[in-house]
Amino acid sequence: MECRMRRLQWVLPLSLLLGGLTGVHLKNPSCHEVRTAFQLRQIGPLKFVPDFPGKVEDLQICTHDGPTCCTKRMEEKYQAVVRREVLQSIHFLSYELKYRIEKNGEAFQEAFISLIHSASNHTNSMFKTGYRTMAKEATEVVKGLFTDLSLYVLDTSWSIEDMVLGFFDNLFPLVYNRLIHPGLNEVSLDYLECLRSARQNINPFGSYPMKMVAEIAEPLQAMKTLLQVLNIGSEVINMTKNIVFTRECTRALVKMQYCSHCHGLTLIKPCVAYCLNVMRGCLANVADVDPHWQAYISNLNELTSIITGPQGVELALLRVAPLVNEAILHAQLNGPEISTTVGKVCDQTQERSIATSQENTAQVLVMPSFKPQAVTPYGTLAQRRSSLPLKEVKTDRPRTMKKNSRDFMNYIRRHRTFYASMAEQICEDDLRPHDSSTCWNGVNVVESYTNRVVGNGLKEQANNPEVKVRGPDAMVKKVIDKLVQIDKMLHGKRSKQSGQWSSREPGSGDDREEDSESSGDCDDEDGCTGSGSGEVGRKKNTDVPEERWTKDHIYPGMAPTLKGAKVASPSSTPSSTAQSKPGAGANHYSLSTVATVTVLGLMCHWLL
Repeated sequence: MECRMRRLQWVLPLSLLLGGLTGVHLKNPSCHEVRTAFQLRQIGPLKFVPDFPGKVEDLQICTHDGPTCCTKRMEEKYQAVVRREVLQSIHFLSYELKYRIEKNGEAFQEAFISLIHSASNHTNSMFKTGYRTMAKEATEVVKGLFTDLSLYVLDTSWSIEDMVLGFFDNLFPLVYNRLIHPGLNEVSLDYLECLRSARQNINPFGSYPMKMVAEIAEPLQAMKTLLQVLNIGSEVINMTKNIVFTRECTRALVKMQYCSHCHGLTLIKPCVAYCLNVMRGCLANVADVDPHWQAYISNLNELTSIITGPQGVELALLRVAPLVNEAILHAQLNGPEISTTVGKVCDQTQERSIATSQENTAQVLVMPSFKPQAVTPYGTLAQRRSSLPLKEVKTDRPRTMKKNSRDFMNYIRRHRTFYASMAEQICEDDLRPHDSSTCWNGVNVVESYTNRVVGNGLKEQANNPEVKVRGPDAMVKKVIDKLVQIDKMLHGKRSKQSGQWSSREPGSGDDREEDSESSGDCDDEDGCTGSGSGEVGRKKNTDVPEERWTKDHIYPGMAPTLKGAKVASPSSTPSSTAQSKPGAGANHYSLSTVATVTVLGLMCHWLL
C-alpha cells in the first residue's frame, strides 16, 4: 500500500506536466479552446474541428504522434487564414507610408498650381504697371504661357524651350504694334502671323528668351520629376503589399502560428527568433528592395532640395515677369532696326491708315483702343526696371511648398529601412510573447529558440532552418526595375557637360540638330545674320557646356545688336535657303575676297 502511494505521487505530477505541454488534459481531454479560437478568428466552420483530440494520420504540416485537435481540413483553412493575416500586417505597415506619399503628391501639386496663379498675376501686374497700352491683350498671352508650364509639370512631355519661345512669338506682334511701330488702324491676321513667325529670325528680344529657359528649366523639370517619382513610390508600395507567398512559406507560417493549436495551446506565442527566421524567409525577395528604396528616398531628397532651394520653383516663376520686362525694353531700344527689318519681311504698306513716303512721321493714326507709346529713354528704362514688384505678394496659402517638403522628408527619412525591417516589425508588433518566459518553436514549448537566426535578403536564406526559399520573385523584380528606372530618369536628365537639368523631355525634340549659326530662311538680299541667342529656328541644343550658356545666352551684353540685321521672309523658298549657310554667307564672301586680293598682291610684288 505504501509502495502504491509512492507511485501515485510520481504519476500525478508527471501527468499534469504532460497535459500542460500537450494541451490535452488527462482529466478532461477536450478541443473546446481550439474550437473557440477557430470560431473567433473566423477560420472556418466549426464542423471541421473535433470535439475531442484523436489520432490523425493525414496531417501534412502539424504532424504529431499523439492525440491532436487538428484535421486535414483545418490545415487547409489555416493556410488560407495565415496568408490573410500576414498580408493584413503588411498592409497595416504600408498604409500610412502610402497615404503620406499620395497626400504629399497632392499637396505638392496644389502648391505648384498656387505658385502658377501667383506668378501669372505677378506678370499681368507688370504689364498693367509698365505697358498699359497692351496689358489687356497681353493677358491671354501670359495665360497661355503659364497654362503650358503647368501642363508640362502635371501631364505633358512638351519642351520648356518650345513653350517659352512660343510665348515670345505670340508676344512680339503686340510689342511691335503697340510699342515699336504704333499707328496701324487695321491689322490683318496674315500680317500678325507674319510677325509671329518672323520673331525667331528677327530676334527682337535678344538673349532674354533663352535666359528665361535657362532659369526655369531645372526647377520645373525637378518639379515634374518629383510628382512622377511620388506616383511611382505609391505604385511600388501597392505592389509589395500584395506579395504572393510560396507554398513553403505558407507551410512555415502555419507551423509557426497554428500548429500549437493542435496541442490545445491557443495562447502561446512563437519565439521571436523563430518568427524572424520564418518571416525573413517569406519576405526574402521583398527585403532585396531595401537598397533601391533607400536610393529612392535619396532621390526624393535631391528633388525637394532643388524645387525649394535658392533657385527653386517659386523664385523661377516669379522671375518670369522681370525677364519679360527686360525683353520688351530690349526690343524698344532696338526699335528702329526692328522696324526696318519687319518692313522688309512683313510689308503691309497698303493697310496703313495714311500713306506717306517719310518713315518718321510727326503724327500717326492710332487705334481708338490704345495710345501709342514711344521708345523710352535709358533713364526712364532704368526707373521702370526698379519700379517693378519683384517679390510675390503674400497669399493665404495654408502651407508653403518649402514647409510641406520639410515635413514630408522628415517623415520619409524615418522609413529608409522600411523593407529591410518589415520582418522585424511584424514579429515584434504581433507575435512576440508578452510577460511569458516560454514560447513556441514550431514543435514544442521552450524557454528559448536555439537555431541560428539568418539575415535579410535572398542570399542570406541558404541556411534558413525554417523556410526553403526559391529564386527571385518576378513581382519584386518589377518593383526593383521601377526604382532603378527612377534613378536613371533623374540622372539621365542632367546634361553630361554642364551638370544642369535638361529642359527637354525624351522624345520632345532630342533629334534636332544644333545650329547656333543658323537664323532661319534668309538670303543675302535680306542680309540676315545669326541672332546669337541660340534659339533661332528652334534648333538649339540645350546640352551645351555651361560656359557657352553663360556667354551666349545669359549675359545680355554679349548678345549681338539688331543693327544691320537682315531677315528673310517666312515665305521664302527652300532653294534660296540652300544657296548659302544662313548667317554666315556675307562674312564668308568678304573673307574670300580679301584673301584673293592679298594673294594677287603678293604675286605681283614677287614678279616685279
